[in-house]
Amino acid sequence: MIIGNVKEIIRYPVKSFHGEKINQVNVLGHGLYGDRSHGFKTGDGKYLTQTQLPEMTTFKARFKGDEKPENYPPVEVISAEGTVFAFEDTALLERLEKLSKKRLTRIKHHPAYTPFGAIEVENILLVTDASIKYISHVLDNEVNHLRFRPNIVIDLYNKKPFSEQTWAGKRLKIGDVEVVIKKGCERCSIINIDPSSGIIDRTVLKTVFKENHNIFGVYAAVLKEGSVKTGDMITLHDG
Repeated sequence: MIIGNVKEIIRYPVKSFHGEKINQVNVLGHGLYGDRSHGFKTGDGKYLTQTQLPEMTTFKARFKGDEKPENYPPVEVISAEGTVFAFEDTALLERLEKLSKKRLTRIKHHPAYTPFGAIEVENILLVTDASIKYISHVLDNEVNHLRFRPNIVIDLYNKKPFSEQTWAGKRLKIGDVEVVIKKGCERCSIINIDPSSGIIDRTVLKTVFKENHNIFGVYAAVLKEGSVKTGDMITLHDG
């Protein structure tokens, strides 16, 4: 059954930084190529995230160069005031250490493998435009969907909010890719953070909790690797 198409693709080259919108991406067994492939860890071995440092979302990260299976292209980072860094720049590390008041270590994974610690629970996070529109309506304010840090935004044909939660255990075919829907995404305080300014609005998480039991979007595991591009048709199949 055709349920919609790919409205937007977003990946996050640096964990908890602002992501990049792309028109096409290769999907590997662990998720989108380059998604959460870089990051920063604190002395206790845990990732530094927006939970500890909301300002991380104001740093925009993107790949610059050819995307090869054997190594990632360089990652460019742009701060809120427009300063451009390479991921490896000492100045970027020092900036984050000053903001977080923590000693940090850079982390970079290989294209063939990114551990679950970097990408949370499952391979890919999907949200629908219908659910985004519904939450915006309840809040009486257009909610920036990047708060929810999705990998794929679905243009859902039936426009029924939260209908994606009925997909658990079913398969989606998206372009050349096939995934299985695992479960709903239980939300944390990160969705309160404005993805452009870092300003916190606690009504967002409260609204998601009230309207949909704190679930927004669904996690999917990759069954078949391939390529996905904006506009690709999405079909739903029984598990």
